[in-house]
Amino acid sequence: MNKDITLVILAAGMGSRFGGLKQIEPMGPNGEFIIDYSIYDAIQAGFTKVVFLIKEENYQIFKETIGARVEPHIPVEYCFQKNDNLPEGYTLPSERVKPLGTAHAILCCEKNVHEPFMIINADDFYGRDAFQKGADFLRTLDDQRPHPYGMVGYLVKNTITENGAVKRGVCNVENGQLTKLVESSVGRIEDGRIIAKPLDETIPSFEVQENDTVSMNMLCFTPSIFPYIKAHFGEFLDKNQDNLEKCEYLIPDVLFQAIEEGYATCGVLPTTSTWYGVTYKEDLPGVKTALSDMVEYGDYPNDLWEEEAQKGVAY
Repeated sequence: MNKDITLVILAAGMGSRFGGLKQIEPMGPNGEFIIDYSIYDAIQAGFTKVVFLIKEENYQIFKETIGARVEPHIPVEYCFQKNDNLPEGYTLPSERVKPLGTAHAILCCEKNVHEPFMIINADDFYGRDAFQKGADFLRTLDDQRPHPYGMVGYLVKNTITENGAVKRGVCNVENGQLTKLVESSVGRIEDGRIIAKPLDETIPSFEVQENDTVSMNMLCFTPSIFPYIKAHFGEFLDKNQDNLEKCEYLIPDVLFQAIEEGYATCGVLPTTSTWYGVTYKEDLPGVKTALSDMVEYGDYPNDLWEEEAQKGVAY
């Protein structure tokens, strides 16, 4: 079934733990970035447009690197995450530089996204199966009430690194629907168990099993999510009026609130894909080896965009 579906790539993060703009760190055998593989997989899965959400000061470097590679193969648009995009009557401290979080990032894309869409992080490798699951789901969506959103669900064992804890949304799933999501710092401890430490410090740490489901922020929406984000933005800022220098308006929190209020449902789309990413500098050699191995096994061509160019322009 032919249907316009958009991939929104959240790339406004600073990458502070890695120590640089890790979205454009060469990873593949021909200097490809992780984001190259994501867009390649998205094209293969049938996505029809890519929207980059970036910081305005990074526009030129994105345009000259990532944009120059992918624009011949799929329509590309750019949006900027600015902290002045707030509800009327609200302001932030002038010293705040950090972006306001993923829900705010999505809201910054509202004028560019008019069709079902999926969001991903720019610096995570998600895998072909995950993109296909998301694309197949988006093609079935109709904007109705309750709004049927989706989340690509990973096995926790496929999403952790041996170099430290990583942020994951630990999920409860009932009858294929997301019923609870606990944002946590997840990692193995010395005895091999996997422990989740909730970001909400009022919730005690708990053990998760290797085959439990976690969210990697690979979420599927219709444009009906935009008015919901806007409707609750002021409420979020009021709640965090004493923490406006650091608070983040996060899309998992918004999604779960929408589920609780009966505004939306969220189907869980299980994937067999393995995540790769550079949360820590020590992760870099392993990611490069994994990508090299996938090329050697034939999962990807040696030169992603040369092969696409030989097929002709994709749109």
